[in-house]
Amino acid sequence: MSIAKGNSRRTERKLLPPAATAAHSPLGYRPLYRQVKELLMKRLGDGSWAPGQLLPSEPEIAAGLGVSPGTVRKALDEMSAESLLVRRQGRGTFVASHDEARILFQFFRMVSDKGERRFPESRTISVGATKADQCAAARLGIGLKESIVTIERVRSLDGRPCIHEHIVLPRAMYPGIERIRDLPNNLYALYSTRYGVTIARGSESLKAVAAGRRQVELLGCETGEPILLIDRVALGVDGTRAEWRRSLCRTDQAHYLTDLK
Repeated sequence: MSIAKGNSRRTERKLLPPAATAAHSPLGYRPLYRQVKELLMKRLGDGSWAPGQLLPSEPEIAAGLGVSPGTVRKALDEMSAESLLVRRQGRGTFVASHDEARILFQFFRMVSDKGERRFPESRTISVGATKADQCAAARLGIGLKESIVTIERVRSLDGRPCIHEHIVLPRAMYPGIERIRDLPNNLYALYSTRYGVTIARGSESLKAVAAGRRQVELLGCETGEPILLIDRVALGVDGTRAEWRRSLCRTDQAHYLTDLK
């Protein structure tokens, strides 16, 4: 299995040694394994390596890039730590898929007070295309009035409506998504398999707010009841802003849980 497509092999062989990188790059010195990692990240971003695909062996990748297997191993280790790759004993290294288990522990942080982590059930309320206002344009890094898709849905834990979500997508990245009749519960898997957009990381802010009329209607809480607002911008492998999501969460029977490392 080859890492390169077309003429990319010749390009990738031009990795500079550390000393040359420091002399020629305006960013200064970058370890060689970081340069390797950047090239491998591009393979994820441009779809050369698809979710679930088995990667070439470390010696094959190293030969294709003109570096040592140890350098490749260090780059792959870092990508595995970021949940972009999955190492399977005796089988090799695979591109991570957006399966429920991965999303549950990497991207979904609301947990029932009963203590068991479960993937929430989802019910789509509405999907539509519109133009980006100033807030959406700023959060997604797109132009004002550029076309976007908005998704409103309710997510339940233990059969109880718990989260009111408002999701905004750059329409150019997801052509036709507004016409999908039944959006799946696992949207990140849809982004990856249908549109080649792999969510790699995100930035979240949390704030306590008062429940409004829409949350009273959809979640069954009281007007003014304290709820948790989770505001997230999700990024693709190449750093592109791929989704803006606002989740309004009841916390009377659930809580936000994160592991500090």
